[in-house]
Amino acid sequence: MPRFVARLFVLFAAALMLSVSAQADDSVIRIGYQKFNTLNILKGTGNLERALKPLGIQVKWHEFAAGPQLLEALNARAIDFGHAADAPTVFAQVAGIDLVYLAAEHPYPKGIALLVPADSPIRSVRELKGQKIAIGRGWNVQYLLVRALEQAGLRYEDIQPVYATNAADARAAFESGQVQAIGLWDPYLAGQQLSSKVRVLRDGSGLSSNRTFYVASRSYAGSHKEVLRRVFAELKKSEQWAQQHPQAVADLLAPQLGVDARVLKLATERRDYQVQPVDARIVQEQQQLADTFNQLGLTPRKIRIQDAVFAESLL
Repeated sequence: MPRFVARLFVLFAAALMLSVSAQADDSVIRIGYQKFNTLNILKGTGNLERALKPLGIQVKWHEFAAGPQLLEALNARAIDFGHAADAPTVFAQVAGIDLVYLAAEHPYPKGIALLVPADSPIRSVRELKGQKIAIGRGWNVQYLLVRALEQAGLRYEDIQPVYATNAADARAAFESGQVQAIGLWDPYLAGQQLSSKVRVLRDGSGLSSNRTFYVASRSYAGSHKEVLRRVFAELKKSEQWAQQHPQAVADLLAPQLGVDARVLKLATERRDYQVQPVDARIVQEQQQLADTFNQLGLTPRKIRIQDAVFAESLL
């Protein structure tokens, strides 16, 4: 079993042991979120709190550095609902987390990319052969890297992955010259583009949809459908506003997330905010991602994505 997945199993087991102190309260919905997503916008408006007040439900927000940590918390019953990118969600399902897919965002292929320094002699993905690339295990940009190499006639074994546990560590390795390329996602991608001289070697266009998925524990989704319907109703309203007001989105999120408004504006302008049901086409996309990681030996077993799709639409 790859060390990364083995470590996930250990973390999830340990988190489950701690769940006694994090039992759910039916009068509260605990929402996990990461930097830069519609949930951030919804949190900033306070509209969800107002929408759930008639049901006697309070909202508690919990920020996470990345999808894997958020999904660990979901497994530990420390949160009820949250969002994560396509790849971390697959790894969580492989690890046995009893989550359900509730909805997905529209594709966001330009929100992930492989970068090289602006003056790098590397001009194509094929020239990454033998090079060191800062990436994370189970990241959405790891899947992009796999697909980009495949398109260029290379295998994953043809490059030297330098694994980082977070975007900050990956950026540090890249900026210090320890690696020749890096894989990043927004808003870290936008931040790198604005703070240093870099060149996009390949983004996700035509290779990865880079979707965000909204997930919940199976038990919570089954017993709190009306609460989740109201969450998604408010989420849709936030997205309609966000799509038309990228600068206002940036101004709203900047103080909340501690991210420069210029960075958030760049990321927002290339994003299509729209939540939708997890239909057959999206399931097929996610299944391809899961199968790819399994074929590379990065996950220990095959999974069936459809098994984790919630039985009814809450949108």
